[in-house]
Amino acid sequence: MKKIFVLDTNVLLHDPQAIFAFDDNEVIIPAVVLEEIDSKKRLADELGRNARHVSRLLDQMRLTGRLHEGIELDNGGILKVELNHRSFMRVQEMFGEMSNDNRILAVAVNYHIEQQDKEESNPVIIVSKDVLVRIKADVLGLEAQDYKSDQVVAPSDVYAGYLTLKVHPSVIDEFYSYRFLTIKNLQMNTRLHPNEFVILRDEMGTSKSALLKVSQDGARLEPLYLSNDPVWGITARNAQQRMALELLLSDDIPLVTLTGKAGTGKTLLALAAGLMKVEDEHKYKKLLIARPVVPMGKDIGYLPGEKDEKLRPWMQPIYDNLEYLFDTKKSGDIDKILMGLGSIQVEALTYIRGRSIPGQFIIIDEAQNLTRHEVKTIVSRVGEGSKIVLMGDPEQIDHPYLDSISNGLTHIVERFKQESVSGHMTLEKGERSKLAQLAADLL
Repeated sequence: MKKIFVLDTNVLLHDPQAIFAFDDNEVIIPAVVLEEIDSKKRLADELGRNARHVSRLLDQMRLTGRLHEGIELDNGGILKVELNHRSFMRVQEMFGEMSNDNRILAVAVNYHIEQQDKEESNPVIIVSKDVLVRIKADVLGLEAQDYKSDQVVAPSDVYAGYLTLKVHPSVIDEFYSYRFLTIKNLQMNTRLHPNEFVILRDEMGTSKSALLKVSQDGARLEPLYLSNDPVWGITARNAQQRMALELLLSDDIPLVTLTGKAGTGKTLLALAAGLMKVEDEHKYKKLLIARPVVPMGKDIGYLPGEKDEKLRPWMQPIYDNLEYLFDTKKSGDIDKILMGLGSIQVEALTYIRGRSIPGQFIIIDEAQNLTRHEVKTIVSRVGEGSKIVLMGDPEQIDHPYLDSISNGLTHIVERFKQESVSGHMTLEKGERSKLAQLAADLL
């Protein structure tokens, strides 16, 4: 049975290719959506780029037929710009206000009423990233869905970077005897990925255990190559932190992703590893640290001063960790140290776009606030001989159109988990303080 999908503006601003994501069904774009897209097209950010992309797509399709009459898409679906379903009466009875969201809902309601009068009616579904629009649709008796075509995995199946296996104690003894295990001989039902970690525990209940890593060819389980020695004064406090340091300090893994709640040590571990690689081992020419400028809560508006002064409030979490690593005593000491070294650069993510970055250790903090397109843009900037680390907490997203599954960080974790050039670790235990751990768990 064919379906009729009515798209909210935020779906197209989130993914301009959403028009083609509904197979051979009918896709309706209300006229008010075009007005909202037009109001965004001059923005210099991701929303503006997507608004312009949608505009160009619709302009190209206009050449094949009249949009208000409906044109056939390559996938067999129909795209139509609504012009004749503007009656607001039924929605106004419920919500009153003539807002753009309510106008979009009115289009879906009128299509639904029209279908009910037919012998073979097609279901009408409104698609929106806005939770309240979906709730309103439910109140009006409409079916509503979130836009899920960009969700690479179900929330319960997000790749953790490690797993725990209970095995016979003889398997653990074999590993300690030969210093490797063949995955084929383990007769596992679970598929392992390159650079994934495995914790072996005795199924008999003893304390016997082993920590291993899948080889890059995915054929063997090998011991961790790095000891648990301090890295710039930082020692791993739990198994996940040790695994993370193994990835961060491995020169043959150019892409590392770290996720975890606040206080699990993501930023501190990445900075410590970067400083060791740049300052001690001279493996990379520069340590580049960047984070997106996305406010938590109400934006404080324009800030005074030159570029560095404007960026300082956004970059302060980075400076806090650097002050801890350099053990500075006075305010302003870290600026003098960074100026003297010259090999550490702290930037807003805005200034990375368009660059080619070879031979550098790159850290991208708060990557959960990036879209799929932004992550692609950033990782494609990485030049020869560079290593990039993306980290963040997918549960703490400040971007209005992203969630824990559709954000760029989760997207790259899932897309790269089968690649030998990448490694991922989910940090679970908070090490900042007991209070911080309780806040992350309870609030």
